[in-house]
Amino acid sequence: MKPYYAVIFTSKRTHIEEGYAEMAELMTQLAQQQEGFISVESARNEIGITVSYWKDLESIKKWKANVDHLVAQQLGREKWYEAYTTRICLVEREYSFTK
Repeated sequence: MKPYYAVIFTSKRTHIEEGYAEMAELMTQLAQQQEGFISVESARNEIGITVSYWKDLESIKKWKANVDHLVAQQLGREKWYEAYTTRICLVEREYSFTK
């Protein structure tokens, strides 16, 4: 597989739950429809970590500017997140193990 990009979103949540799960599901569905989207993985414990994979930086830029995603970003800052960090990384190599 040629190099691709990972967007790593780490977050610390507020106590507000209302609407969060529905918005997270909607954002996953919308991201999957975007050109250049490859896949997504997510986990939540003390912090939340969501990693989405993209074919190029242009696809990531378009996703960030998606109208529905902009609404979710704003609501996240207002209601759901105490803090978050987004990192964009070039994945040059991957390997895995499955038993």
